[in-house]
Amino acid sequence: MRAKGFLAVLNTVAILVLPALLAPHALAQNSAQIAILKWYGANQTTSVAVDGSLVGVAFDGSSIWVSDQVRTVTKVDPATGQVLGAFQVGQTPFGLAFDGANIWAANFGDNTVTKLRASDGMNLGTFNAGIGPQGVAFDGVNIWVTNLTSNSVTKIRASDGVVLGNFDVGNGPDGIAFDGANIWVANFRGNSVTKLAPNGQTLLTISNIPGASSLAFDGTSMWVTSTSSSKAYKIALDGTRMSSYPVSKGPMGIAFDGSNIWAVGHTSQTITKLRASDGALLGTFKVGVRPFGVAFDGANIWVACDGALQKL
Repeated sequence: MRAKGFLAVLNTVAILVLPALLAPHALAQNSAQIAILKWYGANQTTSVAVDGSLVGVAFDGSSIWVSDQVRTVTKVDPATGQVLGAFQVGQTPFGLAFDGANIWAANFGDNTVTKLRASDGMNLGTFNAGIGPQGVAFDGVNIWVTNLTSNSVTKIRASDGVVLGNFDVGNGPDGIAFDGANIWVANFRGNSVTKLAPNGQTLLTISNIPGASSLAFDGTSMWVTSTSSSKAYKIALDGTRMSSYPVSKGPMGIAFDGSNIWAVGHTSQTITKLRASDGALLGTFKVGVRPFGVAFDGANIWVACDGALQKL
């Protein structure tokens, strides 16, 4: 009798709920999201106060790291927003990267990169790069650093900081990313993207990307923000196809969340969400003042702004 009564209740609930789910408005939503009560495009923004004009963002598997353009990299607990520590690096840190155990910061102001142990922020060394280091990427073994002023990329062995080579790229290299086999570099002043083999050999140069800034790999294609045209370009790994999609004005940082691309509009103080598969616009969301870098922590998007690290 109890089982029959329980089934009757379920049937009653189904009768009441299904018509609502099948209504025209409901069909535009994803009913699989009922369990998490998440019917909107992005979570409400949560802000974590961090001093400085924040730029680089990286996730180490448990914590978010952000650089402040002075001499500090800050570690934040993504679950609580608690600041876990602030650690001194070189002068004017910009890009950040995680190598599986350590955080690397590109110090634009003194032509170095600093290696911090992610677990406790201990400084494990400062190593020479080129002139004006800006972006950082890890290829599984080595750290690659773009040198904005010397138009080169420095390859550094992650285990001990030994410089393995300096390789010429385009004019004003900025963002950098690894596609699982090769290194890609966004040449900001050269309006181009360079693809490098692991030995530093240039494999491709893709032109006509005005103000190429930051890069993100979605598993099949490389994405680059075009600051001058306010677009994000999607590039086939062999360079044979390229598409462009409008994004927030003055895009800088870009990140992939497993399904979508997020492009930070530095000028518009917004962030654009695109579906990676076809570039469809999924939303534009307000963020803080002068947003720059962006990272995905497996659940949320983090944006570096002036005086705040924001979570969407």
